[in-house]
Amino acid sequence: MPGFPAFIALLVLLAGPAGAQETRDRPSGAGAFPDRPARILVGFAAGGTGDLIGRLVAEMVSPRFGQTVVVENRTGANGMIAAEATAHAAPDGYTVMMCPTGGMTILPELPGSRLPVDVRTELAPIANVAFSSYGLVVGAKSPYRSVQDLLAAARARPGALSFASVGNGSVQHLAGERLKRAAGVDMLHVAYRGASLAVVDLIALRTDMMITNLGDVVRQVQDGALRLLAVGDDLGHPIFPDAPPISAAVPGFQVTSWLGICGPRGMPPEVTARWAEAILAGLAEEGAQKRLLDNGLRPLPEGPDAFAARIARDRATWGEVIRAAGIRAD
Repeated sequence: MPGFPAFIALLVLLAGPAGAQETRDRPSGAGAFPDRPARILVGFAAGGTGDLIGRLVAEMVSPRFGQTVVVENRTGANGMIAAEATAHAAPDGYTVMMCPTGGMTILPELPGSRLPVDVRTELAPIANVAFSSYGLVVGAKSPYRSVQDLLAAARARPGALSFASVGNGSVQHLAGERLKRAAGVDMLHVAYRGASLAVVDLIALRTDMMITNLGDVVRQVQDGALRLLAVGDDLGHPIFPDAPPISAAVPGFQVTSWLGICGPRGMPPEVTARWAEAILAGLAEEGAQKRLLDNGLRPLPEGPDAFAARIARDRATWGEVIRAAGIRAD
């Protein structure tokens, strides 16, 4: 990535003042941040992509803070257990969370969602960390060897083919609905309780395809259990340089997601800036970049303002898909 560290360094210099937001009074007697250990809450199980991001951020910022930063997995309710705990924590910077695309942009737009917190008003963006490339995968023994093959079969047998997701209203679900709409095909949605369960059925050919983040399937593709037909964006991916974009078969189709760090609304701007600067500096390191790439991810360094703008854009995009497909949480 020529010039990438220099680009990050520029963002680090700009991150501080850009993070200004509403503040609450700091507790009396509090010292300069950080003067004790901090924690990152992750709303998903250990071993997944979200957990990887939380632990990478903890490793990056701990030496820069001079304090231990621990990761706590608070699973359940599509990450909303962690979101609720973060929103209700003191806004002093010692409790933040890994915030993914789904929880920050899809669930707030999904009719019927019963959310314990309003992520639009109770959480504040700190920094974006990683861009998750998506891929359209099928089982290795599937008859489909291209997106065109898959869509031709879907047109020939409306409603007969199925696409998997990790839950109703997930990015995977909306990506499948977006593909159906863009390609003019009808496929059955099958929701699973996680990517690993969906992958098992893809391999066994009990479901036909899934559009999911490469971090969840990169090992299975490399091991030959799954076949990657295409990637979800036009940038391609260095691990799979020969994979075409889905847009080659369905013009204009794009799907990506991201994983960042958010905190409770009302954190002092200097504390938000300290987190952002530490994260962006960490992402400039070659080791962090390689770790992300090896797991199907890419660095996406954004300070508070740029991250907030991305969240707003993605809420509008996914909200349109939700309304067009008539998707509800219940």
